[in-house]
Amino acid sequence: MAQINLLPWREERRQELKRGFLVTLALVAVLGAGLVLLADRVVNSQIDDQRARNAYLTQNIKALDEQVAEIRELQKRRNQLIDRMRVIQELQGTRPLIVRVLDQLVRTIPDGVFYSSLTTKGKKINIEGIAESNNRVSSLMRRLDSSGWLTGPNLDKVSAATKYGDQANTFYLTVSVQPPVTSEEGEE
Repeated sequence: MAQINLLPWREERRQELKRGFLVTLALVAVLGAGLVLLADRVVNSQIDDQRARNAYLTQNIKALDEQVAEIRELQKRRNQLIDRMRVIQELQGTRPLIVRVLDQLVRTIPDGVFYSSLTTKGKKINIEGIAESNNRVSSLMRRLDSSGWLTGPNLDKVSAATKYGDQANTFYLTVSVQPPVTSEEGEE
């Protein structure tokens, strides 16, 4: 029987398998490093794209904030103009009212009564005056109450004014302004 020594062949086979394993291991390591670098580049590219989007959005948000501030300023101006128009319309509407009220004050004053001061606050008129007697003050209050434009006279204070006469009095009263309701206003 022939003797075959298989030890050198096995040793070569081991060396060959070891080389193949190391080559495969090196290829897997290179391939893994390549994949890691590729993934890093992809992720960095996505991060850069997202940063660009964020910068674009930030820029547009700033532009929109400026536009919103401009719109708010325009709305503020518009509201101010509307308020001014409303005040002007109220003044235009009440212009004849003031004339009528002053006319009613003149028409309702009886002989022997003199106004020394008239002040208004809202729809209230404060009247300060001098009357020859208490009867004249009573007559004034009745006339004011029967007026179509003035209602609810309220006597606040009466005091003697001897420098104008024995029975002369100074008086302070308030009266409310209330325009009469016409049939046209009632129908609307």
